[in-house]
Amino acid sequence: MVEEVEKSSTATEEPTNSTSRAPIDDDVDGGESGEIVADDDTMALVGQPHHPLEHSWTFWFDNPSAKSKQAAWGSSIRPVYTFSTAEEFWSLYNNIHHPSKLAAGADFHCFKHKIEPKWEDPVCANGGKWTISFSRGKSDTCWLYTLLAMIGEQFDHGDEICGAVVNVRARQEKIALWTKDARNEAAQMSIGKQWKEFLDYNDSIGFIFHEDAKKLDRNAKNRYVV
Repeated sequence: MVEEVEKSSTATEEPTNSTSRAPIDDDVDGGESGEIVADDDTMALVGQPHHPLEHSWTFWFDNPSAKSKQAAWGSSIRPVYTFSTAEEFWSLYNNIHHPSKLAAGADFHCFKHKIEPKWEDPVCANGGKWTISFSRGKSDTCWLYTLLAMIGEQFDHGDEICGAVVNVRARQEKIALWTKDARNEAAQMSIGKQWKEFLDYNDSIGFIFHEDAKKLDRNAKNRYVV
């Protein structure tokens, strides 16, 4: 349960002081449609460290308006901001669109700093992912709980975690948890079981190897199920 996640790590407790909402509408000056934008006041607050996290993490955004059928996969993904304290995380989280407010086609990632959310990244190359699907607009809470579990180091095999991504599509949203060593079955099964516990999720979820996904695309089968 996420209640256990939040209690067990002060690094993921939200500050009591509130911050003003950043201008993140699609018509914000200097921002493309669907982009995530934060103002100067938000960035100033972000720069005040208080409770350091064990790892630094980077938010990445794949803007649907920047994608094209001709472009190579991943070419439109760009880093948004790297945070290393609990306060920085909450400042960012409270001032960006949550999955239900993102445009269809958007992909929003949170990965350990210096790990790119791509199969080609050396850390991710031999890994895989657990995936949970949601109806459109229903993933916001589970996305937050997933972030808290990751940055709060709640997984027993936390070193295996690369990051997470929420994929927003017209009819559904998916959250995927990426890991390093797909063939380490014990670690992957532990991560999958704990993830379900943190989200209080009762349905079965599957784990796909990245190498299978690259070869078989949508026909890739689950190697592990919990």
